Amino acid sequence: MNKIEHRLFAFITQNWRGKPLLSHAVIVQLIGATTTETGLQVCCEIDASLYPKGVKVTEQEMQALNLLRAEFHGEWNYTIAPKQQPP
Repeated sequence: MNKIEHRLFAFITQNWRGKPLLSHAVIVQLIGATTTETGLQVCCEIDASLYPKGVKVTEQEMQALNLLRAEFHGEWNYTIAPKQQPP
């Protein structure tokens, strides 16, 4: 979880406290209506794509990724960058 997500999570849960989470649309609306005292805003949308279950990523595929690990907990916080194109 990145720092911004961590800072917003408490505000998101406060925003939907006591409200029935009846549908995905309600959840997205409540999350999207969240702001902090310092002005951070949440952008949220439903991803209706279908993703196959049980897909295994091989160690070779993982090694081929261009992962840029963060200084703080790089095992959790990282960016997947485009592969470098040969000159």
